[in-house]
Amino acid sequence: MNKLLCMLELQQKLNDATNGPEWEKGVTKQGKKINWCRCIYMESAEMIDSFGWKHWKSIAQETDYANLQIEIVDVWHFVMSLILEFTHKNGAETIEELALRMSQTPEYQKLSTEQNLVFGSDELLMVKIENVVRLSLIPVSPEMIGALIEEFFELAYLGALNLTQLYRLYVGKNILNQFRQDHGYKEGHYIKIWNGLEDNAVMKSAWEKNGDLTPEALYELLKKAYPA
Repeated sequence: MNKLLCMLELQQKLNDATNGPEWEKGVTKQGKKINWCRCIYMESAEMIDSFGWKHWKSIAQETDYANLQIEIVDVWHFVMSLILEFTHKNGAETIEELALRMSQTPEYQKLSTEQNLVFGSDELLMVKIENVVRLSLIPVSPEMIGALIEEFFELAYLGALNLTQLYRLYVGKNILNQFRQDHGYKEGHYIKIWNGLEDNAVMKSAWEKNGDLTPEALYELLKKAYPA
């Protein structure tokens, strides 16, 4: 459960820093309305583009599984944000209690292994992605939140992300998001392609080369690699 609690706490801190301390009310510190469900279905659409699904174009395109995993983690940011917002509004649980309840789901337990997982079929992955999209388009309720948690963990499992890999990629993307904010992302002058590679790929490669990196060390590595 510690990894899950850590991810929820990191997401809370990221949202506090980026959107302001009252983001759970649905508005950023700049007065911009927040819609986490829209974030989920729009990012899920990007995830679908990891597949060669267009029957009229690029018919020989192979599935980009590395990008798929990154997109799963991107959606995870927004799923957690929605869950944290819903929990805050209802005042029913602390983050610790929320993490404990989520960790007890059978879908989460399947991720809690150090064994390497294998990718599910493209067809089954697509079904799970579209289930996440479908849930993000209905009114938010305890039942919707519960189903979304289950479907996301199933998606991560089929995307060959065990808990350690999900945690590592999430922490990496969390640090990358902080790095982006510190280097002009909102202002529009952040550079996303670094010497021919997208910043996501640079971050993922850094973790693959050294799984013992601390978040602080990863930030410094990104700082050195950034083509400013």
